[in-house]
Amino acid sequence: MILKASQRGGGKQLALHLLNTRDNEHVEVHEIRGFASNDVVGALKEAHATSRGTKCRQFLFSVSLSPPANERVALETFEDAIQRVEKRNNLTSQPRIVIFHEKEGRRHAHAVWSRIDAETMTARTLSHFKLKLRDISRELYLENDWKMPRGLMNSREADPRNFSLAEWQQAKRMGRDARDLKAMMQECWAASDSHAGFAQALKARGFTLAAGDRRGHVVLSPEGEVFSVARMVGKKAKEVRARLGDPETLPDVNEAKAQIVKDLTATFKRHMREADERKRRDLTPLESRRQAMVQAQQQERARLKASQQDRWLVETAERQSHFRSGARGIWDRLSGRHAEIRKENERNAYAALARDREQRQRLIFAQMNDRQALQAEIKAARERHAALVKDLRTDRAAARQLAKEAQAVTPTPSRPVPPTMEQRLERLRNGERSPKQGRSRDFGRER
Repeated sequence: MILKASQRGGGKQLALHLLNTRDNEHVEVHEIRGFASNDVVGALKEAHATSRGTKCRQFLFSVSLSPPANERVALETFEDAIQRVEKRNNLTSQPRIVIFHEKEGRRHAHAVWSRIDAETMTARTLSHFKLKLRDISRELYLENDWKMPRGLMNSREADPRNFSLAEWQQAKRMGRDARDLKAMMQECWAASDSHAGFAQALKARGFTLAAGDRRGHVVLSPEGEVFSVARMVGKKAKEVRARLGDPETLPDVNEAKAQIVKDLTATFKRHMREADERKRRDLTPLESRRQAMVQAQQQERARLKASQQDRWLVETAERQSHFRSGARGIWDRLSGRHAEIRKENERNAYAALARDREQRQRLIFAQMNDRQALQAEIKAARERHAALVKDLRTDRAAARQLAKEAQAVTPTPSRPVPPTMEQRLERLRNGERSPKQGRSRDFGRER
């Protein structure tokens, strides 16, 4: 289970992100603990209000818990991981919320703690929390017999396609997958060993190498998005400079964008529109099926929740009926029978809660299987479109190369070769004047 965390403020913005149903197919508020409010927005506003009594600006500790994509992780495993994070980061008994998200057949969780201790009005210190989360993540992989990512075993072998929120948003604006984008640039980097090779590999895929303002070498997409080469290929700026040379020799971002706009011919735009139309035709029925499936799954979960609540009320009433009233009830308390019935009711109530939780888990796992099968079809359609767009950009690069070759063949007027220093001295010895001096003398006579 991959654990990522950050200290942050912005309680309301975080709450809206956690409750976002546009990008998440299912959002389940699992727990709100230690807050007077019983909703997420109110709870995080309450955490912000508490922090105003201190100087702490990053008053929240937010952790995302992402299990392996193909694993069916029980609710108890998530809860155990959250408890470990809480204990090792000195957050025991601090107010927290836990929310589950489901998207594209995958399930992950978000846990958010308030760092402000209401008794001392100080923020809990989170020293080395990234190292602690890494250790917990390794423990979870070993205990659950999951295949551990190589990057978790050795940080030097971390997947270079991992991306930040900003990179994900860039890819989303372009209509691409951020992992595919990073993988493409990694391929270009691995296939080249020089500035020329890397620039050519990028150009064949429709991207342009340029000089950034502060980030050294950057890459521009055909849509004009700017990406840092060092960040995308997972190398240090020093390594990038060693292979690609000084970025000052490259055109800046504005010049590169102007060239991109010039290169986007009407034919290429038309082909891209046709490719987008084909993608829309392929994905529209799949998107309709996805929306129908999500709606049906939400209704099925709502029905299960309602039936479990009704059954809980009936069973609670039945357990309550075991207690006798009147003189018999008094006798039961004196004889100890009342305490025995209460303990039996507690055992039955706990068993009923475990049964309902297990029933809900089975439903969620079954729905995730159906959703992942549909997601495989959606991914295949996206990959077909990506391959088509790649071919179009390759063809455009070939056409550009042909145009350059044709331009190189066209004869250009030759310029006169300036005389050498020896030739100039020889002319002076012979009393000759340069053409420029002659023109100056003639102009002087006319005046």
